[in-house]
Amino acid sequence: MANQFRVCDCCKATNINTLVPRLKEIDNEAEIIIGCQNFCGIGATKSFAIVNGIPIVTDNEDSLIEKIKEVIKK
Repeated sequence: MANQFRVCDCCKATNINTLVPRLKEIDNEAEIIIGCQNFCGIGATKSFAIVNGIPIVTDNEDSLIEKIKEVIKK
């Protein structure tokens, strides 16, 4: 099963211009869905992504990438 990454292009704490290329580095075959994920309250101050249906929330993009790598390994 291919990985799926869901990210928001409206949330202030997420920069899809830097995040999406990093997600592609993790898994170039993954489906990346960009749009509102209804995490507006969290996304205002924290970086987040939904990976294979699992929400991952961290303080910054670097730690988000590390957490995503951990989730995908499982």
